[in-house]
Amino acid sequence: MLLKDKHVILTGAGRGIGRAIACRLAEEGAQIALLSRTESELAETFEMISKTSPESFYFPVDLDDETAAEETFGRIVSRFSSVDILVNNAGIQPPIGSFHQNDFESWKKNIRVNLFASAFLSHLVIKVMIPQRKGKIINMSGGGSTGPRPNFSAYAVSKTAMVRFTENLAAELREFNIDVNAISPGAVNTRMLEEVLDAGHDAGSEWQDAMKRSETGGTEPSVAAGLIAFLASSLSDGITGKLISAPWDPWTETSFREELRMNKDLATLRRIDNKYYFQKK
Repeated sequence: MLLKDKHVILTGAGRGIGRAIACRLAEEGAQIALLSRTESELAETFEMISKTSPESFYFPVDLDDETAAEETFGRIVSRFSSVDILVNNAGIQPPIGSFHQNDFESWKKNIRVNLFASAFLSHLVIKVMIPQRKGKIINMSGGGSTGPRPNFSAYAVSKTAMVRFTENLAAELREFNIDVNAISPGAVNTRMLEEVLDAGHDAGSEWQDAMKRSETGGTEPSVAAGLIAFLASSLSDGITGKLISAPWDPWTETSFREELRMNKDLATLRRIDNKYYFQKK
């Protein structure tokens, strides 16, 4: 069991990828604080993991509310003797459509939920991890973080920022043996797929892609859950500041894992050119 008796905070745990992550981490022996806005969904997730992880528990909370988030974090710390792992999985996708036609309040809410809420929870967790001189923080990236994603500007901006946030934290926390990484889960058929389908032509070419994926199936959420279990475990020690694709990177291979440790520019946000800038001839 890779995570026996490890204490985990998992956001967005009520459904979809978050539920798959909870099940996998519980199988690996983790004790998990499950967070999400909807209590009924959290109760279902807890029921699924209660036999393999009876010490787990759940708190319904809106992480966009910093006061509520901080109070919930205090309750978690009071129950756990330590926090070993934070998985920032919670996120939203709307607004969908051309930026100039987006409701700007909805646009800002996306940034708050996807970036600020995760950053705030990380800010709280780091203060617990530094005295321990160990820890794992795993952030969720997504479509638009490595290239333009028209009609999904808020989501793309928030997920790109999450990757750079990951890189900065990794550099700052390396001396404390705290590894910080981001993952791209792949095209998983979750509620976000339904949102794209509902958006119709506002989603641009992605609407047709979503139609096909709804018929053929997307990436299984268990793939992302497996990568997160690896990054949460000691098997990933020394891998930090990386953006890793769950379905496309060969993260199960020892050679790739070593390359992640040794090559500082691999799996990061960088200009391609002549490294960082274009050199004049």
